[in-house]
Amino acid sequence: MRKIILSILGVLLIIAGYFGAKSLIANKKSFKPRAEKVVKTVFTEVVKNGTVPIVVPANGNLKALKRIELYAEVQGVFRGGSKLFKTGTTYAKGESIIRIDASEYKASVQSAKSSLFNLLTSIMPDLRLDYPDIFPKWQNYLNTFDLNKPTPPLPEMQNEKEKFFISGRGILTSFYNIKNLEERLAKYNIVAPFRGVLTETLVTEGTLIRGGQKLGEFINTDIYELEVSVSKTFGDLLKLGKKVTLTSLDKTKTYTGKVARINGKVDQASQTIKAFIQVNDSSLKEGMYLEASLDAREETNAIEIDRSLLLENNKIFIVRDSVLDLIDVNPVYFSDKKVVLKEVPDGMRIMSKPLVGAYTGMAVKIFEEKNTK
Repeated sequence: MRKIILSILGVLLIIAGYFGAKSLIANKKSFKPRAEKVVKTVFTEVVKNGTVPIVVPANGNLKALKRIELYAEVQGVFRGGSKLFKTGTTYAKGESIIRIDASEYKASVQSAKSSLFNLLTSIMPDLRLDYPDIFPKWQNYLNTFDLNKPTPPLPEMQNEKEKFFISGRGILTSFYNIKNLEERLAKYNIVAPFRGVLTETLVTEGTLIRGGQKLGEFINTDIYELEVSVSKTFGDLLKLGKKVTLTSLDKTKTYTGKVARINGKVDQASQTIKAFIQVNDSSLKEGMYLEASLDAREETNAIEIDRSLLLENNKIFIVRDSVLDLIDVNPVYFSDKKVVLKEVPDGMRIMSKPLVGAYTGMAVKIFEEKNTK
């Protein structure tokens, strides 16, 4: 009997526990944390349209305006001079840069000049007898003839008889052969055509130089030229003589140049026009990298903002009644960091700095107010 009672009580307890648990589950309430409304802060500017200068950036490396590559036209041994033929050596205009041993060739020139002198001497008796009127002229030329100096020009022949007589004796042929030899003799000594510096040397003293061999490179350090490529859109706006601001790569130095030449051909691959800017400064060196700012034109009734504020579909965010909204704009020029916009009404408040996660209808508060440039 006792076991039966305990069994009945156990069943009743199980049934009571089942219904109690069911009741608790039915009455259970889920509590969710209340999300706090976050209002982000934005930086804004009040639009004021004005004139925005369009500055076209360009860059390139400096090259000397005057430069020559030194080549040998004759053969011989390179003889040392007053200065070493080394990179960085400076020369004044007319100073000898390279002197090639011309002893043997000079002797042949002297021999030819001696032959001409003998020819002139041989015709003097005939001139005295047959052409006494022209004798003094040729006698004076013979007296001034110096074998150690360049051959002077022949006296001017006044009539055909004189010309036939002089030519028939082989004097004209001998004279022009000598002038040809003297011209070639001058090539054994290469002089500086302008004041400058050696930037490349390929031979040293004592080297056997052959004809056509490159010897080095010589540049003038007074004026440099910067070659830049400008979009064809602004090609018609470039003017000769226009001043250009140039800056060094580290932005520490600024120079002023001017547009010296503009190529009349558009590069088919890049659709750009090459412009050449002349600049001179004692601190400049060939090969320096410079950035140029070309004043192309001025855009009226426009504003300039950061490119990061312009969305892909040519829209920008504005703040209207503490809520973000989008408006359409007309971008007219893009630079590396800026964009020039038109069709933005005056007095409109636009975002001046990007906001992560911004969307239309987003509630914001203004942190700082500025005037548009």
